[in-house]
Amino acid sequence: MTDPAKTEVEEPEPGGRPAGGRDRQPAHRGLTTAEVAERVARGEVNDVPARSSRSTADIIRGNVFTRFNAIIGVLFVIILIVGPIQDGLFGFVIIANTGIGILQELRAKQTLDSLALIGEVRPIVRRDGVAAALPTSEVVLGDVLELGPGDKVIVDGEALEADGLEIDESLLTGEADPVLKKPGDPVLSGSFVVAGSGAFTATKVGRAAYAAQLAEEASRFTLVHSELRTGISRILKYVTWMMVPTALGLILSHLLTLGLPVDAAVRRMVAGIVPMIPEGLVLLTSVAFAIGVVRLGRRQCLVQELPAIEGLARVDVVCLDKTGTLTEGGMDLSEVRPLGGQDPDRVRRVLGAFGASDPRPNASLQAVADACPAPDSWECTGTLPFSSARKYSGAAFVEPGGERSDWLLGAPDVLLPADDGLLPEIDRLNAQGLRVLLLARATRQLDHPDIAHEVRPVALVVLEQRLRPDAPETLRYFADQGVQAKVISGDNAVAVGAVAGKLGLPGADSPVDARHLPQDDPAALARAVEEGSVFGRVTPQQKRDMVGVLQARGHHVAMTGDGVNDVLALKDADIGVAMGSGSEATRAVAQIVLLNNSFATLPSVVAEGRRVIGNITRVATLFLTKTVYSVLLAILVACCQIPYPYLPRHLTLLSTLTIGVPAFFLALAPNKERARPHFVRRVMRYAIPSGLITGLAAFTTYLLARVHYSGPDALSAQTSAATLTLFLTALYVLAIIARPYTWWRIGLVLLMGLGFLIVLVTPWLQKFFDLRLVGTTMPWTAVAVAAVAAVLLEVTWRWVGRRFPT
Repeated sequence: MTDPAKTEVEEPEPGGRPAGGRDRQPAHRGLTTAEVAERVARGEVNDVPARSSRSTADIIRGNVFTRFNAIIGVLFVIILIVGPIQDGLFGFVIIANTGIGILQELRAKQTLDSLALIGEVRPIVRRDGVAAALPTSEVVLGDVLELGPGDKVIVDGEALEADGLEIDESLLTGEADPVLKKPGDPVLSGSFVVAGSGAFTATKVGRAAYAAQLAEEASRFTLVHSELRTGISRILKYVTWMMVPTALGLILSHLLTLGLPVDAAVRRMVAGIVPMIPEGLVLLTSVAFAIGVVRLGRRQCLVQELPAIEGLARVDVVCLDKTGTLTEGGMDLSEVRPLGGQDPDRVRRVLGAFGASDPRPNASLQAVADACPAPDSWECTGTLPFSSARKYSGAAFVEPGGERSDWLLGAPDVLLPADDGLLPEIDRLNAQGLRVLLLARATRQLDHPDIAHEVRPVALVVLEQRLRPDAPETLRYFADQGVQAKVISGDNAVAVGAVAGKLGLPGADSPVDARHLPQDDPAALARAVEEGSVFGRVTPQQKRDMVGVLQARGHHVAMTGDGVNDVLALKDADIGVAMGSGSEATRAVAQIVLLNNSFATLPSVVAEGRRVIGNITRVATLFLTKTVYSVLLAILVACCQIPYPYLPRHLTLLSTLTIGVPAFFLALAPNKERARPHFVRRVMRYAIPSGLITGLAAFTTYLLARVHYSGPDALSAQTSAATLTLFLTALYVLAIIARPYTWWRIGLVLLMGLGFLIVLVTPWLQKFFDLRLVGTTMPWTAVAVAAVAAVLLEVTWRWVGRRFPT
């Protein structure tokens, strides 16, 4: 359907079919140019917006109007009122963070939209008697659209022509069986063609179409689950609950018990609340996903749902369709073997007529058509389109001498009885990785329900498949990463096993014929699917069932494919990956589309997902350590009835140097760590003890400083000493999280330490941040407390790693 070439619609012969084979459509010429213009003027166009990414307005709204931006915005306004401005630095940081998030998502949107345009569905529309591929948005009410195998129905309509047209509406209605359509039958948007061809006229377009009226696009009932986003949302919910009582406790303690002025009490309350908010964590997650989209976009990989990057990184089983994934889409006719003394020339004429009979040939029939030219004066009187469920196609002809004949072309092990003497030879050819079809003459007419029974074998058609040169390396990558690869194909099991064996897939020497799988026993089916690596003769419904039983056993399953027979499995898999050259239906249900048709792109997607997951886990530990020590400090000062030790400017400086700047670099760094589940648990097992140790160390120094310093300016000196301990301890947490060390990670930690040192020794910065170390006893005491805290952190991290492994 994506071929932009224009074709004239042929006039019918007296018999009701056009001359020739491929384009035997009745002449519904479609709308005229003037009629199209009238409908456009009336607004009767297919104006459903593209869903490749969020709109610009949604991106801005999603980054600006957040729960924590609202909280921080209110606190920022309060500080602007009570002053001074340096205590409101956190507000400017949030503005900068929000701007960065918007710019990165807009950049990702631009990449997504440009890639979506490349892979856009372009239906074949007839106008003025000419068929041409048009953008979906240019379809108007009353247009005549052509359909072929794998095409997705983009608008509602009524069938005009049907040549064995079978449409799968399971994504809309849940009905598993394809529906045979006849002229006059309704055609629903969101469904797709599994067999045959035809044409329909558009009766509802745009938002009036059936699929557009669903809450979500019909081909995509659910979005990819993101454990990162779910976990972060849960953490933010807990933080929100803690903030309100903490804020009340701080403000009441400072106003009523300590008797501080209102402006001073408000500043200390804001200082206690702001660091509880892991404001940059949501930003960095969005930025990491957005940059991942841009990086993959450069590899011609369209990520239709951002969390799909994360989802593929968590996959432990990848199910591969052979054709179009491990092999290239095209095939070559290797040999035609006449059987039983059949005339080779006549066999080739039959094959040529067969190839010309299908307006939308699949790869096998296309190879036959390319090698066997269509004979003259053969009239095709009927066709039986290929179906993945049947495993064969059929055609009926009137030959030049007036003889009528019915023919089938398909899987030998389906068309022949199980004890047929030809099957051992066919198995030998399959074992070489060749694809073998049987040309047989039917003893019944095409419309007979048992046409495949008692056929007369005429010839073996041997096809050679083109292996993808990058497939072996990709399969080795998955094996090295602990990801099981399973080939699930509709082809002969022996042939599939031979292809998989050439590519080095473990278990390829024991292929399984899916017709012998225990369909009525889910547990037995699950065991068979888990144990096997190569499966042949798998029907579309079986592919779906196999994905389902693997998921039921706790596996995260990815499914790759390009054909219409893969759609159901692609939709049900945790992650669906479609080839860009595949059918429109597969591209519509997949979360990831490989526009360059390269299976070798998948390791890049996995690596990008692992980078996002591993790095966000790192930086989340940083952010939540700050949340824990902020809550602890607020509780301790409220219980001890003493002033909060910090001003907002102090914690803004510390957050920037120990979290904000380093987290940005750590979030975007390379990371090949294998993705693991339980994000919240893995983060909190380190963040809680780290936050407790850091908070207790800072509070210890603060108490010692309160004893050491006295007088009217004592609070400033006490705060400076406590700030030094807090910075050094938080910097050590950063140093632990930055492991394993590389030159730039070590440089990053040292640069943050240098930044704090510059603040301490620069007079105007001392004044700006109200930081001035007094004497030598207390500053060195602060360093000593931080050193003890560092030892405790090191011991605790190692103990937690052993006691609570992931």
